[in-house]
Amino acid sequence: MDLFEYQGKQYFAKFDIPVSAGDVATTVDSAVAIAESIGYPVVVKAQVRVGGRGKAGGIKLADNADEVRLHATNILGMDIKGHIVHRIWIERASDIKHEYYASFTLDRSEKKHLGMLSSEGGVEIEEVAKNNPDAIARIYIDPVEGLTPAIALAWVKEAKLHAEAEAGTVEMLLKLYRCYIEGDCTLAEINPLILTPDGRIHALDAKVSLDEAAAYRHPDWASFEGMESMDERERAAQEKDLQYVGLEGNVGIIANGAGLAMSTLDIVNQVGGKPANFLDIGGGANADRMVDALTVINDDTSVSVIFINIFGGITRCDDIANGIVQAMSRVTLKSPLVVRLDGTNAIEGRAIIKANESDRLTMATDMLSAAKKAVELAGA
Repeated sequence: MDLFEYQGKQYFAKFDIPVSAGDVATTVDSAVAIAESIGYPVVVKAQVRVGGRGKAGGIKLADNADEVRLHATNILGMDIKGHIVHRIWIERASDIKHEYYASFTLDRSEKKHLGMLSSEGGVEIEEVAKNNPDAIARIYIDPVEGLTPAIALAWVKEAKLHAEAEAGTVEMLLKLYRCYIEGDCTLAEINPLILTPDGRIHALDAKVSLDEAAAYRHPDWASFEGMESMDERERAAQEKDLQYVGLEGNVGIIANGAGLAMSTLDIVNQVGGKPANFLDIGGGANADRMVDALTVINDDTSVSVIFINIFGGITRCDDIANGIVQAMSRVTLKSPLVVRLDGTNAIEGRAIIKANESDRLTMATDMLSAAKKAVELAGA
């Protein structure tokens, strides 16, 4: 679950991470009221879950109410990389002496937590990694040992932060790591992390992703859900408890298991097609589940064909095939289906699909031939 900046700052505040005074507004009048209450100058910031807000004109400084009104009017409703701005964050402007970058995430290949710290903040970390990789100090943190003050201080020195920022940054990193661990984050990032002229270390931005598998420990996360920013297809899929990511192609994909779904995307790309989505139907593919999946993809006007790629394990292929046939009788499909079945009772499942083949339903025996058929139909 990716949080908006204002939500990330609210989350940081729970762990005593200093953030700027501010509040969120959904109207121009409320933006002006917030600015008046916290005092000028203020920064008006678009709230979208995507980078590049500044370049798009979504972050503006305001010295008075008229400027807040102008910027709020321009930013609310703005389209930033396909994300419509419904909220703006109004915060007290900060004086900045130096800008840094700090984050924690999980490096799955190392099975350890990864910390990144840089003396070059305020720009995307990918740019720093590309243009000056030596400017990023990385550490791996053993989950058992954790981040200690001594480790944090050595890390800060390696990153070559200004001497006057060292003590405050160590304190900040310890708080950020606590937020990352106790807050069940998959990413906790501050960019920029600033040093003010009076020597304070301060989080000027917040990028936080929460581990949804830990939601049962955090009932308060329900307030972070903000589904209004979702792709409509993703909203519909979430309501049906489907793992779905919308893409920009025309080959709709349904698979059981994230690994198989990713492989299906790859093979469609390899044979010259463009996937319209990632959809993992999970372990069970009964008729109701298949109806939900087909409905989500069927409502995507860009889809020209639907590729169903199933490997039967505990769930048998004949049950899956029956589910597909029943689903087709319950959903009026705009696009043809290409089905590939393998695994438990695959022969029986293929026979069921074969018996119901038509110009709207095609059986394939392997992933490659199924992908080629789907791409062929998508281009027809």
